Amino acid sequence: MATWSTRGLRGSLLEDMVNFTIDQYRNKGLALIQKIPTPIKPIHIDKQTRHITLAYFDQKSTVDYLGVVQGISVCFDAKECATNIFPLQNIHAHQITFMKDFEKQNGISFFLIYFTKKDQLFYVPYHTIVLFWQRAMEGNKKSFSLEELLEQRVYEVAIERNVSIQLIEALQKDLDDRENK
Repeated sequence: MATWSTRGLRGSLLEDMVNFTIDQYRNKGLALIQKIPTPIKPIHIDKQTRHITLAYFDQKSTVDYLGVVQGISVCFDAKECATNIFPLQNIHAHQITFMKDFEKQNGISFFLIYFTKKDQLFYVPYHTIVLFWQRAMEGNKKSFSLEELLEQRVYEVAIERNVSIQLIEALQKDLDDRENK
């Protein structure tokens, strides 16, 4: 059974940037994207502060974010990586399945992967992640390097003033590439 503790806050810098960005997009009428909370069941609550200090995941979550960008359905997950090697154990089979099904419904699925060591953020389409995922399922390497990722179709996402990200621009590049394929 998976449990949550204070380590559950890993990736909060990227999450804060994404949340700020989607709030800005909503305020400007450009997109409506929601953060999907992971359902948890509290095990221990600090009675003095009323904070949950230990919990387990009540059910598997799908992705971090769902929404619509100018009429296009999107779902995505945000991941941070402290090194130049991204371990695929950070992506779960149920997420891959959900994104596959989402794409079958003509939605756009992708990952935002932030390589903190390089301070680089990438929009990685579902079909790119699947290449690495399938390689791992065949018993090969269970991670990918930043260099390997850059050999695939990915899009660097600009970060402005360490606060907002240029998500719509990366999505447009992905849409253009899909159309030209």
